[in-house]
Amino acid sequence: MSDSRGLVLVTGVSGFVGSAVARALAAEGWQVRGLVRATSPRANLADFPGKLVEGDARDAASMARALTGVGTLFHVAADYRLWAPDPEEIVRNNLNSTGTVMCAAQAAGVGRIVYTSSVATLKPSHDGPVDERNAAAPDEAVGAYKRSKVVAERLVERMVAEEGLPAVIVQPSTPIGPRDVKPTPTGRVIVEAANGKMPAFVDSGLNLVHVDDVAAGHLLALARGRIGERYILGGEDVMLGDMLAEIARQVGRKAPKVRLPRGPLYPLAWANEALCRLTGRSDPFLTLDSLRMSRYRMFFSSAKAEAELGYRARPWQGAIGDAMAWFRQAGMIR
Repeated sequence: MSDSRGLVLVTGVSGFVGSAVARALAAEGWQVRGLVRATSPRANLADFPGKLVEGDARDAASMARALTGVGTLFHVAADYRLWAPDPEEIVRNNLNSTGTVMCAAQAAGVGRIVYTSSVATLKPSHDGPVDERNAAAPDEAVGAYKRSKVVAERLVERMVAEEGLPAVIVQPSTPIGPRDVKPTPTGRVIVEAANGKMPAFVDSGLNLVHVDDVAAGHLLALARGRIGERYILGGEDVMLGDMLAEIARQVGRKAPKVRLPRGPLYPLAWANEALCRLTGRSDPFLTLDSLRMSRYRMFFSSAKAEAELGYRARPWQGAIGDAMAWFRQAGMIR
């Protein structure tokens, strides 16, 4: 690995994955500098293992300041919203911030970059798990968030190919675990299910991974990843019904049994989004895009990361347990 005494900048350290990456780096002896916006929530920063600097990933001047003296960059920050009143705002935010950060890193002479993308940039399949070869074009992505990650990832790849950007790309699947302060959409499902508020579900599937395993995968990508390559950092493929049953088992509730057809839910999702537009809320639990995505089982293979990086992930049931323990401590699970 690079000099363990070196200075590393991590963006998005107030967030779920970014805070885990920063802690993993500090545990290995890195000098960690974390970039936060003035408006960033501070819940994950109370015991931050390094120095915090204020700035905005979309602002070139603040990125230049944050990168002073930095040899290694982890760009983890992203606008992680599956819905917004103006969906294109999500696309603009993620594309512009990625371009600004990468250009600033090039100008600062950063020697190594790990860019946090997502399995959202891959085309799901009805035929089983997909891998890094299933790259999606922007018009194949369902929803603004996925499209934003596709265009940002393609930008990084272009800069690697044309400008020598020293970046490795990682693609986390669905992280769960401690410090999910927002919480993420999957974290919300865990909280609602643990509180007995999900009596029914649609037939879908996802790939669950402990957030700390994702963080460890970032460090492995730094040490062993090939420039320009993409590595899925996933865990295990799990049917949504099985996930809800495990949550129910761990909290001592009855598992939900009712599987809902998608068709009747579309008007409800439309109404949910319309209500959020009227009230100014930004977090509808059910959205049109989430229903469209649920038609697929979001199953992924981490075989490339396992073979090339030595990546490993713990069983998903333990990740569920760690997530619920943190949510309970935070007062979200009663």
